[in-house]
Amino acid sequence: MTTAAAESSIQFSGHTLDKATKAKVTLENYYSNLIAQHVERKQRLAKLEESLKDEGLSEAQKQEKRQQHAQKETEFLRLKRSRLGVEDFEPLKVIGRGAFGEVRLVQKKDTGHVYAMKILRKADMLEKEQVAHVRAERDVLVEADHQWVVKMYYSFQDTINLYLIMEFLPGGDMMTLLMKKDTLSEECTQFYIAETALAIDSIHKLGFIHRDIKPDNLLLDARGHIKLSDFGLCTGLKKSHRTDFYRDLSQAKPSDFTSSPMDSKRRAESWKKNRRALAYSTVGTPDYIAPEVFLQTGYGPACDWWSLGVIMYEMLIGYPPFCSENPQETYRKVMSWRDTLTFPPEVPISEEAKEAMARFCCECERRMGAARGVDELRAGVPFFRGVDWDHIRERPAAIPVDVRSIDDTSNFDDFPDVKLEIPAPPQPQDGEVIYKDWVFINYTFKRFEGLTQRGTPTKK
Repeated sequence: MTTAAAESSIQFSGHTLDKATKAKVTLENYYSNLIAQHVERKQRLAKLEESLKDEGLSEAQKQEKRQQHAQKETEFLRLKRSRLGVEDFEPLKVIGRGAFGEVRLVQKKDTGHVYAMKILRKADMLEKEQVAHVRAERDVLVEADHQWVVKMYYSFQDTINLYLIMEFLPGGDMMTLLMKKDTLSEECTQFYIAETALAIDSIHKLGFIHRDIKPDNLLLDARGHIKLSDFGLCTGLKKSHRTDFYRDLSQAKPSDFTSSPMDSKRRAESWKKNRRALAYSTVGTPDYIAPEVFLQTGYGPACDWWSLGVIMYEMLIGYPPFCSENPQETYRKVMSWRDTLTFPPEVPISEEAKEAMARFCCECERRMGAARGVDELRAGVPFFRGVDWDHIRERPAAIPVDVRSIDDTSNFDDFPDVKLEIPAPPQPQDGEVIYKDWVFINYTFKRFEGLTQRGTPTKK
């Protein structure tokens, strides 16, 4: 038998093929990362040189800045090589809970910096086929490094969990604010809707569709300004964001649903009573989802502008336009929006506000924002008259946030049933080699600014 014939008859086991795949993916990622890091390093240097031109510094001062930059780059390389793990963070408080993990306020032990740590259980991600969504969130957060998006500093993994280390925004979220306030004035609503519009527009320009714009995902920073969160994480993770959850409902007849008319006060009370539970359940609510997302015909960035109209309605009226006793009934109302989008006569709102909401919640072809983004809102929409679009983030927020310290969690719920300690991964048995799951390879990320800034460790 020839050597070639002998080789062709060799049967590789599944285990061997699996290890070969892992090795291939690992090597490809290793070298593509090296090239990307080299490009990024050159870009940072070019940015520094550009800034030195503008500052009118002496040659000695320029040289000093270059040396400082070189030191930072050296430190970055050293820290990138170090393995980051949960043991590098001190858990301070549980501040969020979802269907697939929790969010904790944590402090990095060596620098004292405070972050929000999002923990996702790998087993759930794999079982629910959510790997693509989790990758999407990590990739968006790496790419979208600007003022309208929650900044991610690190991501890493162990054998049981994925970890996202994000900036901590002490203002809480819009859902909590709305539950405290019942309704907002038109002036406050104008501010928050304008900021959210700018945030949506900024991610659309990067080529992303959020698909899960809702008050829970609008976070407030220490000054009370909006930042978007939860990219890909909630989209698809909850049953309500997987259209197959509703597919059997699309055949339902209106008579299959019970619908008792309620006045706005009772609807607001009913909504408030169930709202918190809906936010933390695996089923969630379809209240903010555009009708075209439920159809199997595809959708585009316009779906985020629909969600903005629903949030605007909730801010002014006290509950979203299609809220019902159950998700099936809400789904039916969303799909019949031409009949169900009404304004209760007992809640006084301006014609300008009604017109703006009707332009957001309509057919996607003529929806405000769909064609030209935020430029459509700036171009003379009466409700947005007087908005300083170019400087809104520098101006005081509509509702100031009361933050007493860098780790103030007073604007967040308590989760007494979730243990504060972060579960440690199981230790490998004698001779056992634990591989990183190759589907999560290249998940690890460290941001240059995050590693080269310093804080003061604080004792709890």
